[in-house]
Amino acid sequence: MFQKDRFIEDCKGAVAEGQRAIRELVAAAVADPAGIMAELGAPTQAGVYPLYQAGDLTVINFVWAPYMSLLPHNHRMFAVIGIYTGREDNIFWRRLEGEGDPTAPAVEAAGAESMGVGQVATMGREIIHSVANPIGKLTSAIHVYGGDFFNPPQPRSQWDHETLVEEAWDMNNTREVFRQADIRFRAGQEAGA
Repeated sequence: MFQKDRFIEDCKGAVAEGQRAIRELVAAAVADPAGIMAELGAPTQAGVYPLYQAGDLTVINFVWAPYMSLLPHNHRMFAVIGIYTGREDNIFWRRLEGEGDPTAPAVEAAGAESMGVGQVATMGREIIHSVANPIGKLTSAIHVYGGDFFNPPQPRSQWDHETLVEEAWDMNNTREVFRQADIRFRAGQEAGA
């Protein structure tokens, strides 16, 4: 059965071994979604819920509101993502070699992956992706990063949804996206949608 403190200790011990070792831990965790929910509680509100944060490792419980999406962004550290409720769609992006025009799109779509309960994705340091919850209920995932997600040692980027112009990553913007998505989710629940 999943135990948050044990999982974090296992990740702390495995992070030096790299992404593959972390993937094995995440895969074992999300193979028991009921165990995760018993330990963390069933998701009720969209948000970013840190479980552990250090210079070499961050563990986060992400809860996505129905139909919400997060703009393209990079992590500048490896990431392992395991779904334990719902679905998550990722679009992967590649940088464009531009002519120096700061108003031109800086990325283009290069692939996609749709994940359901029990599935795990691994992303290298330079991967750019956007995320969407394509279903009408909350989606929850354990994310493990090989670094400090909230205070990255190298600047991170995000790309505007509409223009695909690169800009500095902003965690406050990310939190606001989750907050606004949760407000819409709750309004829909109250309206009986």
